[in-house]
Amino acid sequence: MVRRLALVAALAAIAGGLAFYLLTVPQALPRDVLAAMPEGDAARGELVFWAGGCASCHAAEKAEGDDRLKLGGGLVLASDFGDFVAPNISMHEEHGIGAWTAEDFANALARGVSPEGRHYYPSFPWTSYARMEMADIADLWAFMRTLPAVENDPGPHRLGFPFNIRRGVGMWKLLHAGSEPVVALDTDDPKVLRGQYLVEGPGHCGECHTPRDFTGGLKKDLWLAGASNPDGPGRVPNITPGGTIADWSEADIAYYLESGFTPEFDSVGGSMVEVQENMAALPASDREAIAAYLKAIPAVPSSQ
Repeated sequence: MVRRLALVAALAAIAGGLAFYLLTVPQALPRDVLAAMPEGDAARGELVFWAGGCASCHAAEKAEGDDRLKLGGGLVLASDFGDFVAPNISMHEEHGIGAWTAEDFANALARGVSPEGRHYYPSFPWTSYARMEMADIADLWAFMRTLPAVENDPGPHRLGFPFNIRRGVGMWKLLHAGSEPVVALDTDDPKVLRGQYLVEGPGHCGECHTPRDFTGGLKKDLWLAGASNPDGPGRVPNITPGGTIADWSEADIAYYLESGFTPEFDSVGGSMVEVQENMAALPASDREAIAAYLKAIPAVPSSQ
């Protein structure tokens, strides 16, 4: 009887291990999707670069001007799971992504999968980039190829057990990853839909403005309703129509993204400074689209 129970337990353990292995296999983009990836245009890709906020994490801290295009990494993102270190994404072939292909880049952004077939942690906001159009990914890659190589090795993430087991990210993806829109909008207004694409996709606004559950996944029923501040005290504001900007007009929001000034002539502060600078590099029509989307989404009270 004891041997039989031991055998059953062993078989259950093997079955559980096999199920974990199969469920957590990194899933790259289908071959036909990669084969259809367009050539990419660097000029368009520069706008995607600023929309995506790449320099905010991967350039040197407080970098200005052309130094914001030197993407040597090194920024440390502290979290409850450990310290995530922003990697070098410059064109350096050893320390950066200079040896990558366009397909490698697409898999990283759209699926959170490395060229070696490993999961990327969601500290890299591929969870939002997964909503990007392949044409924009191709354009961004074309622009990235024009940027300088930076010889810097930021080192690995500093994570304890069990968070240092990357394969576990596969289970996290089953819970939280997806490319579908976050908000079901009852409109076909192209301006609002463009704003949705920018906010939910490359702009990855929800990564900071939405609270997270105990697994680190976004609470999408509280989309953009404000969250704890990863940089210290205070909160990242609620930017739904029920929060901090409830009384702002679309023009107020667009002007804030362009200039950094609120309707009360307060100036942007904290980590939002770099975000605003990124948004200022976009066409006015994109800032207006973001504003239209933020006025169109459901209001969530700040008390939540």
